Amino acid sequence: MTTLDIVVPTYNRKEYLEKTINSIFQATQPDSLDVTLIIVDNNCSDGTEEFVRGIKAAGRINLLYVKEPKQGLSNARNCGIASGKGELIGFIDDDEQIHISWLAVVEREFRDPSVQFIGGTCAPVWGAPAPKWLPHDRPAIIGIVCPQAYCDFNEEYPGMLMGGNAVIMRTVFDQVGRYSPELGRTNIGLLSDEDADLYRRILIHKNIGRCVPDLIIHHFIPVQRLTKRYHRSWSFWHAVSQGVSHRNSPHKTAHLAGVPRYLWGDAVRAIFAIPVNWLFKHRAEAFRRELCVWDLAGYLYGSYRVKVKKCKSTT
Repeated sequence: MTTLDIVVPTYNRKEYLEKTINSIFQATQPDSLDVTLIIVDNNCSDGTEEFVRGIKAAGRINLLYVKEPKQGLSNARNCGIASGKGELIGFIDDDEQIHISWLAVVEREFRDPSVQFIGGTCAPVWGAPAPKWLPHDRPAIIGIVCPQAYCDFNEEYPGMLMGGNAVIMRTVFDQVGRYSPELGRTNIGLLSDEDADLYRRILIHKNIGRCVPDLIIHHFIPVQRLTKRYHRSWSFWHAVSQGVSHRNSPHKTAHLAGVPRYLWGDAVRAIFAIPVNWLFKHRAEAFRRELCVWDLAGYLYGSYRVKVKKCKSTT
């Protein structure tokens, strides 16, 4: 029997959380998989506690409700890790629903004893029609991940392991440490490099992982995220996160004034290209280019202005 903890951090999203929990209860559960659903209340004030405590677990899935007073996604995930005992730890966000086969796919993939972590598809559920200006090369801003083929996670993989749809062996966390609270999102900021930071540490320790396209979650994208203001803010704060993270763990890429050269190049090209795109009414391309400038500004701010403790590789 394989034991799986599913950690769902939540912050004032009771109406979404109910759908998340129902999707887990309704998923096909293999006989060889013992599942515990861990709901981590990260200072909710919308009746989440009463709602969760009133739920009766479905089938053979156990339900555990815990509180994490330290605000932030990384803190909540780490609380969930510490609260469970499962050999496998799955991570789902409170605005997601798992596909009915999600548990079966997890069980299938970990039959291979060499596999230590997996990630998969984050399919969009649109809260409003996707705007025409939506940057096609930045799906991570709104949490879309659609891998086309089954493959290994390694240095050649073009993306990374996203924490909104990941299953990781507990022994991996024992080896590399947990999520960095200094980089995780909070109720007052969009720092967001905690997934990339953990992924780097996992690869450094040569852990074996697979990108599994049929490990599917459906991610709700509210209308508030389909605005240019949100995209600007996300791009800036994600770059701030990268500046902080890379300051603590420098990368080998060429730098200029403490910033990767490609960021300078992208920003300079964008500054010259934006007026031309506007002149020829290529508004979507102009906005895509504009985000490169926000990337540079955020990285500079994170590198030189944000003061955080050095991210630890062990916990």
